[in-house]
Amino acid sequence: MRIVETERLILRNWQDEDRNLFYEINRDEKVMEFFPLRRSHAECDILFDRNRDMIRETGLGFYALTDRVTNEAMGFCGLSPVDLPGILPEGSVEIGWRLATRFWGRGYVTEAASRLIEHARIHLLLPDVHAFAVDGNHRSIAVMQRIGMQRLVDQDFDHPRVPETHSHLKRHVLFRTQFDSIEIRTR
Repeated sequence: MRIVETERLILRNWQDEDRNLFYEINRDEKVMEFFPLRRSHAECDILFDRNRDMIRETGLGFYALTDRVTNEAMGFCGLSPVDLPGILPEGSVEIGWRLATRFWGRGYVTEAASRLIEHARIHLLLPDVHAFAVDGNHRSIAVMQRIGMQRLVDQDFDHPRVPETHSHLKRHVLFRTQFDSIEIRTR
């Protein structure tokens, strides 16, 4: 199942041959620098299957980000339901990404995320899309800014699922792209 395409990329559902890449990005110290845990193979398999099933059932999830020519999975970028009561309204959708380090610095995430923002507005008719990151995660924050998201300065928050043992990862900044409802209705 293809979700969207760009000049260099295809975002699609996960395939079994993508599992090794999924293990890699969820266990790599650099990729996971701003996350409190590294997943085991078994935990990665559960997350992989759950994400693939959610994409099949709802069309939302963290899609495999692949090279358009080779179909090689490089990471993920997606639109997924997010459950943060008291922080985001019920039914909110987040955009998120993770890319294997060997593909960093080539603009892949910015290209994919820009296309997904357009997809969310035109095809999914979402009212907005949120993104959040650890306050010190300058790479992800830069992507949010490059794709035109606005920081909600007065809505920084301590992530409720980050344990106290990783207090340096609790503080998150919140970004949003809000779509003009008049523009949505005319398309």
